[in-house]
Amino acid sequence: MTVTVRPYRKGGWEVDIVLTFPGRPKIRERRKAPVRTKSAAKRWGEDRERQLIQHYTSTDPDEDDDDRPDLVKKETPTLAQFAPRYLEGHCEANRLRPATIDQKKRVIRNHLVPVLGKKRLDRIKAEDVQRLKASRKHLAPTSLNNVLTLLRAILNVAVEWGVIDALPTKVKKIKHDETGYVFYDFEELDLLVLTAEQLGDPNLVLTVLLAGEAGLRCGEMVGLEWSDIDLRRDTLMVNRSVWRGVVTPPKGGRSRSLPIATRLREALVKHRHLRGPRVLVAGRGKPPGTTTVRCWLAKVQREAGFPTKGPHALRHTFCSHLAMRGAPPQVIKEYAGHRSLHTTERYTHLSPKLRADAIHLLDRPQEWRHVGDGPKKVKKLK
Repeated sequence: MTVTVRPYRKGGWEVDIVLTFPGRPKIRERRKAPVRTKSAAKRWGEDRERQLIQHYTSTDPDEDDDDRPDLVKKETPTLAQFAPRYLEGHCEANRLRPATIDQKKRVIRNHLVPVLGKKRLDRIKAEDVQRLKASRKHLAPTSLNNVLTLLRAILNVAVEWGVIDALPTKVKKIKHDETGYVFYDFEELDLLVLTAEQLGDPNLVLTVLLAGEAGLRCGEMVGLEWSDIDLRRDTLMVNRSVWRGVVTPPKGGRSRSLPIATRLREALVKHRHLRGPRVLVAGRGKPPGTTTVRCWLAKVQREAGFPTKGPHALRHTFCSHLAMRGAPPQVIKEYAGHRSLHTTERYTHLSPKLRADAIHLLDRPQEWRHVGDGPKKVKKLK
């Protein structure tokens, strides 16, 4: 009985196990170890050898080896079979936000299962991933990368749970140019606010200002309550988000506090109501859904002569305006509730107008002065 470890041709380590039992044919098993180091592969092979010895010594010697069940090897499920297990055992068990789980379900149902649903997890190869990319060429690059990210996450969980020994292939996202987020300039935001005021519905004004001057997400606007607002200290707490009537913590799992801008404060004072605890109310005093909030914003955009964009365009506007005014990225990160500073840096782009104005700094007159008695000169802008 021997366990031999040798380099695998495609990287990693191959474990070669040879078992000899009296009165039985020699048993040999060669497998790639699901570990990285040689010593770990040796230990894995020894454990596998003990399993094989226990299995074969506990069975009838007269039983045909081909009919003997393998207690260690399991039938690998297909992607469609494993997906519900992933959603329940990983996503729901880790208490992901309901909106996040619903998005994953839609990606699995609409994109992964139609293309790779019948493939066993351990047989998903690079060509299959390319076939997925080709079949979803109608998707935007970011959306396709989200599909690929979910596929990679499912395979990683399958490896972690021992469903498959190792990742069957690398899932590479497509490369694409990162385009700037859609946002409104200062004058455009002012026009949206003015249009909302002229329409005469307080909900329209508050929707524009809560997103554009506080950076609230759609679900956070729906879940905002009057108890979260302190007008004496001019602060606003984002404590919850609502999605299809389900109340959850804000995205990122933690509350955040931010100061209230002057224009938003005036709107909150003017439109204070007693129709319920929520700031935004629909018909009969009931809280609106996220679809209703989107319709309110779309109405204002159409009246102002802008194309219809989602509430996140105003959240982009909030982050971009702070950056244009010189707010440090760390401050923007805290106000927006981002987990990563990298996300914040993607928001901190400049408007075309400010980029054009910046080049004119080179046209400003310069003053040269001597430093000390030496020939060194320092350039100073007036």
